Amino acid sequence: MSIVLVGGHDKMHSQYKNVASKHGHKVKVYTQLTAGFEKSIGHPDAIVLFTDKISHKMVWIATKKAKKENIPIIRNHSSSISALESVLKNMEKNEKVH
Repeated sequence: MSIVLVGGHDKMHSQYKNVASKHGHKVKVYTQLTAGFEKSIGHPDAIVLFTDKISHKMVWIATKKAKKENIPIIRNHSSSISALESVLKNMEKNEKVH
């Protein structure tokens, strides 16, 4: 599954990637707003927003892209590693149900 993670801590960028790859997912991590952010999101299976550490503009851009392309958004107020693991486990459970 491909995931775009938006928000979180800059210093945990590589840890987020390691956790996602451990669960068998490809992940792009954006902790800061970059030029061409909307285009760089691509076409993931899901967008995860860590809402405690994110700019309003990033939320707006990611939400707009998700609505336009019918991409599910998962919002989580915590940006910890355990929060990401919890999100990934819930996504895997829901994927098995469908």
